[in-house]
Amino acid sequence: MRIGDARAAAADWVARHASLEAGFKGAYYSGSTVGKPDDAELPASSDVDVVVVLDGPEPPLKLGKFVYRGTLIEITYLSWEQIGSAEDVLASYHLAGSFRADTIIADPTGQLRGVQTQVARGFAEEAWVRRRCENARQRIENGLRGFDASAPWHDQVTSWLFPAGVTTHVLLVAALRNPTVRLRYLAAREVLAEYGHGGLYPELLALLGCATWTPERTARHVDGLARTFDAAAAAAKTPFFFCSDITAAARPIAIDGSFALIRAGDHREAVFWIVATFARCHKILAADAPDLEAALAPAFDAVLADLGIAGTEDLARRAEAVARFLPRLRDAADAILLANPEILRQPRFDQERSPS
Repeated sequence: MRIGDARAAAADWVARHASLEAGFKGAYYSGSTVGKPDDAELPASSDVDVVVVLDGPEPPLKLGKFVYRGTLIEITYLSWEQIGSAEDVLASYHLAGSFRADTIIADPTGQLRGVQTQVARGFAEEAWVRRRCENARQRIENGLRGFDASAPWHDQVTSWLFPAGVTTHVLLVAALRNPTVRLRYLAAREVLAEYGHGGLYPELLALLGCATWTPERTARHVDGLARTFDAAAAAAKTPFFFCSDITAAARPIAIDGSFALIRAGDHREAVFWIVATFARCHKILAADAPDLEAALAPAFDAVLADLGIAGTEDLARRAEAVARFLPRLRDAADAILLANPEILRQPRFDQERSPS
């Protein structure tokens, strides 16, 4: 499918459904399709991300992934308070990238367009890029501080894994690249190679624990994940925010997408999302099918064992290793930022306030 056709389906859903919701303020594209031309191919292992903005302080629970007019769409809700200021968006590493280009689907009041225009103007300014790099680094630190050794095992894994994975986002933000979710390690590898810091990439993989993995080992774990995924998708009832990622409609992303990376020689780059999906499946199973969770635990244990993780103490040591790596990560991001020809050294953002 062409990206333009997928966008047309998403825009039709917004017009027919989201625009009728109370407090509808607008909608825009986000994620991997931002900045790509309409005639580009949308891989089968990708979806079209759409953010629906609603008035009010608290947005509804994420609607998630579903198929509409043959297109896999993912809907996330934000409150207007979260994006009502261009400065707030410019300082947020996970929001700003969606506004660097014209991604607006609907804007009944014109306010969303105003924010997008100002963010696009200031997106590449050095001061704002530094703010976003710091925002990503703080997310790592906050995540590591939130590690709870008394939490269920799958939650412990998640609370180590995601802060470790945000290390890639610091680098991507410095390079003005999309801080993608599933393909973050692949994107970070490309950035490090482009800017002459390829020697840092094995350290990122070592923090994850998969630096020496082979394609065969990775494929074996995807086989185990596929069985766990199908069981969790069938059992899911509890409304976790990620539940739509564990459904038959989303299977091509988690399972087929992982196999596609392995076939392309990017088997180590598939590991982050394999482990994240394993942990999410076990959270679902623990809530909705505990007997199945126990039966499927060996596959989860096996993937973690191959990462060098057998228990809470291992996760704690890994978290400490990520924290020790942060100064080197900051230095690398700073070097990329200084060498990036797209960075604007003179500010163009015309608000009275400026980043400190």
